[in-house]
Amino acid sequence: MGADRVIVIDLGLDRGEPESYTRPGRRTTPLWFGPAILAVLLLFTVTGSVPPPGPPLTALLRLPIGPGDPFTTSGDRLLIQTAGELSAYDLESGAREWRVAQQIPVYRLRTGGGVLLLRPWAPGRSEPGTTALSVVDGEQRWHNGRNVISFPGSGLMVAVEGVRSVYGTGRRVEKSVEVIDPPTGFARWRLWVPSTAVLLGIPGRDGGPARMMLIRDDLIAQLYDVGTGALLAQRKLPASGYDPENPVVAGGLVLVRHPGPSGMEMSAYHPETLRPLWTKPAGSIREIRVCGRLACVIGLDGVRMIDPATGGELWHRPGWRRVEESGGQLVAYADGPDSPAGVVDPETGAVLVDLTGWRPVPGVTAGEGLLVVREIGPGPRTMIGVAAPGMARPRLLAELPTGTGECQSVPERLICRSMYGELIVWAYRSGS
Repeated sequence: MGADRVIVIDLGLDRGEPESYTRPGRRTTPLWFGPAILAVLLLFTVTGSVPPPGPPLTALLRLPIGPGDPFTTSGDRLLIQTAGELSAYDLESGAREWRVAQQIPVYRLRTGGGVLLLRPWAPGRSEPGTTALSVVDGEQRWHNGRNVISFPGSGLMVAVEGVRSVYGTGRRVEKSVEVIDPPTGFARWRLWVPSTAVLLGIPGRDGGPARMMLIRDDLIAQLYDVGTGALLAQRKLPASGYDPENPVVAGGLVLVRHPGPSGMEMSAYHPETLRPLWTKPAGSIREIRVCGRLACVIGLDGVRMIDPATGGELWHRPGWRRVEESGGQLVAYADGPDSPAGVVDPETGAVLVDLTGWRPVPGVTAGEGLLVVREIGPGPRTMIGVAAPGMARPRLLAELPTGTGECQSVPERLICRSMYGELIVWAYRSGS
């Protein structure tokens, strides 16, 4: 046998495969290859399942409406009078919920206690009375021969004989005052006013029962339990020109502006006992406004923020003319009703969002955003934006169609009249 010969013996596969067949000695792919493929697959899966964001405004409803036809909202429901009919629409879906004939048009739609209050306009001296319809199905619930008014937040609904004055009718009353049960229209109790009086609804504290306050012409303030009519307290108040804007309930207390020995003063009273809590000088005060849990004092020297619990001043802005709550935010005005300065922090008076050139849209919104509009350029063009804490300026959402005006907002919906005889409801996205 020569030394250069090679002998090969074939053992076959019956004795098993070599380990190198199933476990190679080195990797055939890089370490990053598997995770990279998985990441790519996840990216395609996520982006393929999320649709691109839609337009910021999407028309949900377009309803014919006349120039004098009123509309309002109640929760997630739109109520509208047009063409001799009253209709209700679901603001979530746009579906019509009910429609009833309306023989006598009204100039304003009011709601309270789960009913829609209809009081026809009466140019003469006759009292047309008030009819209540259910906001759920449009069925008539009751009719009262007098003017029925409600007080938001207090559950108070009363039938009164209003005194016509520069303030209109309603809060100053005379003769009989009748407290109404909203669902049935039945009178819970009545009282007689010997002359005239200012009527004020006081919400209950910490979920407690509401109260009704009457300030008579002889300056006697009387506090009544809404449910039973029981007289809870009475006290003589300082001499003042009491009207529908004085007194006010702010921070759970009754605040009164009145002349004092050396000028105008402001006093606070307990809402359950009418016990005097404090009296302080009020300078050039012209008006007290409710600003959340605080009280805004507006005068010739600007705007002051007061803590009703103590009467202490939190801040003072001499350059502002007034402040008001809009869309859950406090808005300050420097030059006039069409010139807001900005969204303001109630606790400090600091401007959170500059609103120069913009105007707030009345109503409420979802979250902390405030809808605002402005007119720019020739035409003019009306732009809609959102202002929220954390923004230096409002963020533009969209341009409204030409001829759009008289807008109001509810959470995630914008409702506007059009000069072309339409009421348009848009669904809007305020997120970025």
